[in-house]
Amino acid sequence: MFETLTDNLGSIFDRLRGRGALGEKDVEQALVEIRRALIDADVALPVVSSFLDQVRPRAIGADVLRSVTPGQQVVKIVNDTLVEMLGAAEPISLNTAAPVAIMMVGLQGSGKTTTSAKIAKFLKDKEKKKVLMASLDVNRPAAMEQLRVLGEQIDVSTLPIVEGQRPADIASRAIQAARLGGYDVVMLDTAGRTNADEALMAEMAEIERVAKPHETLLVADSLTGQEAINIADQFNKRVKLSGIVLTRVDGDGRGGAALAMRHVTGVPIKLLGVGEAIDKLEVFDPERIAGRILGMGDVVGLVERASETMDAEKAEKMAARMKKGQFDLDDLAEQLQQMRRMGGMSGVLGMLPGMGKLKNQASALAMDDKTLVHQVAIISSMTKKEKADPRLLNASRKKRIASGSGTSVQDVNKLIKMHRQMADMMKKFGKGGLKGLSGLMGGMGNLGGMGGGMPPSGNAEMPDLSKLSGLPGLGSKLPPGLGLPPKKK
Repeated sequence: MFETLTDNLGSIFDRLRGRGALGEKDVEQALVEIRRALIDADVALPVVSSFLDQVRPRAIGADVLRSVTPGQQVVKIVNDTLVEMLGAAEPISLNTAAPVAIMMVGLQGSGKTTTSAKIAKFLKDKEKKKVLMASLDVNRPAAMEQLRVLGEQIDVSTLPIVEGQRPADIASRAIQAARLGGYDVVMLDTAGRTNADEALMAEMAEIERVAKPHETLLVADSLTGQEAINIADQFNKRVKLSGIVLTRVDGDGRGGAALAMRHVTGVPIKLLGVGEAIDKLEVFDPERIAGRILGMGDVVGLVERASETMDAEKAEKMAARMKKGQFDLDDLAEQLQQMRRMGGMSGVLGMLPGMGKLKNQASALAMDDKTLVHQVAIISSMTKKEKADPRLLNASRKKRIASGSGTSVQDVNKLIKMHRQMADMMKKFGKGGLKGLSGLMGGMGNLGGMGGGMPPSGNAEMPDLSKLSGLPGLGSKLPPGLGLPPKKK
C-alpha cells in the first residue's frame, strides 16, 4: 500500500535534501510536486488542498528556510501534517459491560465475513477474549455456513443456525446467547448488497436498534478508491459508525482512500486487512503509516512482526549458535522461512528506514515468496551430512539436489555461495554481537539467489539497527537478514 505515493514523495524529498539552502520558490515547487503525487495516489482534491494549506505556511517559514537542514525540516512538516490528517490511533473499544456487541456493515464483496473472523481471532489471541460470532446474512447463499467454517478454523464459537429467522431476531438471539454463555464479545456479521440501497440501510438501522452495538465497523474495500469514501458517507448517515476497516490494502498501490477517509467522513480507520490469510490484520497507527509513506520505515511494526512469527525456542537456539559463529544450511533454511513469514525480503525492507529503493530492487530481482520456496526446497533435498558440511557437495550431488528440488545446478551453486557468505558473516557476528550485523545486508543482497545480487543502495541514509537490541520481542533474536550495508565514505 502507498507504493506509488512513497516513490513519488521519495524522489521529491531526495531533491530537497540534496540542496544546501532552500528559497521560497524551491519550497513552492516542491509543494506543486507533492500535490501532483497526492492526486496520483487517488487522494480526493479537497483533501489535497486542505493538506497543502496546512503544510505551506509551515514550510515557507523562516525556521525552515534558515535551517541548517531545510530539506529535512520540510520532510518533518509533511510527516507531522500527514499524521494530523490521518487522526489519532483509535483501537477497537471494549470498554463496556460484556458481552460487547461489534456490528460489521458494508457492501457485498467487501470482505465482511472474513474480516469478522479476523477480528475475532485478533481479540481471542491478543486480548484473550471469549468471542461469539453470529451471521445475520439471510440473503447470500452459504453465508452462515462460511462463518461457521471460519469459526472452526480459528477456534471461535459461532451462533447455531436457525432457519427462517430475520436478521434483527438473530441479533437479539446472539446477544442473549453471548450473555448466557459468558462471552466477552459478540461479532454481528450483517448482510451486504451490491449497492447501498434503502432496503439494506433499513435492515442495518433495525439491527442497530435491537443490538445496540458498542462498535459499528464499516468494512470497505480499498481497491474501490474514492468510492470507498462515498460508501462510508452513505452508511454513516443511517447508522452510527465508530470505525472503518480497510480491506485488500496489500493490493492497493495508491492508498488515497485511506488518506482521505478520516478527513472526509470524520470516522477513524481502526484496522487494515493486509492479506487473505486469517491473521493478516493490522491496527491502523497514523504515525507508523506516515513513516512508511515517507520512507521513514516502521521499525516498531517490524519488531512486532518478527516477534509474532518467530518460534522463541528456535530463536534462542539459533542465537546461541550465532554467538559461536556457527551457521549451517539448516540455519539458513530457518532464516529463509522466517523471512517468508515476515512478508519476504521486500516486505522487510519496506519497513526499514531509508530502504525504499532497496525494496524496489528486491522486487525487480524477483526476491519474492516463490524464490524463497525454491531455496528452501534446495536445502530440503540435501542429506543431513550435506546440510552440516556443504563442502561435500560435489558435481553429482548438486545434480541430484537440483533434480530433487525442481531447480538447476546453477541455482544450487548460488545458494551455496550465499550460505558461504552468510556463514562468514556469522563468524563476525559471533565476535561483534549486534554490531556485527552492520555488514550482513551485503550477503543478504544475494537472497534473490536465483536472481543475482542486490545493487548498492546509493546515498540513502541507513539506520543503526544495533539500537533495536533493547526493543521487546527482538533483542538477540534479530534475524540475520535485517543487517544493513555499511555507509559509503
